[in-house]
Amino acid sequence: MNAAFELIPFTSPEALVSAVASAWLHEIAAANRSGVPHCVALSGGRITLKFFAAVSDLSTARNISLGNVHFFWADERCVPPDDKESSYAAAAEHFFGPLAIAPEKIHRISGELSPDVAAQLAAEDIRKTVSLNALSQPMLDVVFLGMGEDGHVASLFPEEPEIARLNPAIYRAIANSPKPPLNRVTLGYDAIAAARNVWVLASGAGKQAALRESLSSEGNTPLARVLKSCRGAKVFTDIQVG
Repeated sequence: MNAAFELIPFTSPEALVSAVASAWLHEIAAANRSGVPHCVALSGGRITLKFFAAVSDLSTARNISLGNVHFFWADERCVPPDDKESSYAAAAEHFFGPLAIAPEKIHRISGELSPDVAAQLAAEDIRKTVSLNALSQPMLDVVFLGMGEDGHVASLFPEEPEIARLNPAIYRAIANSPKPPLNRVTLGYDAIAAARNVWVLASGAGKQAALRESLSSEGNTPLARVLKSCRGAKVFTDIQVG
């Protein structure tokens, strides 16, 4: 297995999200003490709702403010912001609302617009807030990723041609996604690799083979490509791969 990442196993989704929430709040508390913004990219998925609940409970219990956090997205479906398929809508209902996150800290992707326009606006927005590296990629403090049954992360799918995978755009449009909705916007591989931390929450049935391949040095899934390009990603999982 690739030694560039850390695999952190758990026995249940609840234990997983509790540990990740605790680790993230530690990062936020450190940023609060330093007086610097903390910039993250969220992902959707079933495990995310459990994660939101864990963060809400722990932040209240520890009296840690999320007022210094800027929220971006790893990807978004091209639907209106109140659509049930929208990752923003789920976050607004289960996370931003309960924690009273200020609207100016929420940098949603405009999924109601065309994918190309939404991707361009999202890239312009993130450049205004997040420091860029030498390759003009944003250095987010944490990018949260899930993993699909095919090993996809964000809206980066295995079927992509190489020319698309090598696209250096921060955000790019996805058309004809193998999973509905067909149109999406996603962070590119280079933008994910530029993050200071990439935390993968791999959970759920039917994903064992994809995770095993992704962790292999010969893996070719989107998650495998992310793990090979990052400085030290963490994979939090309740999936047994041994």
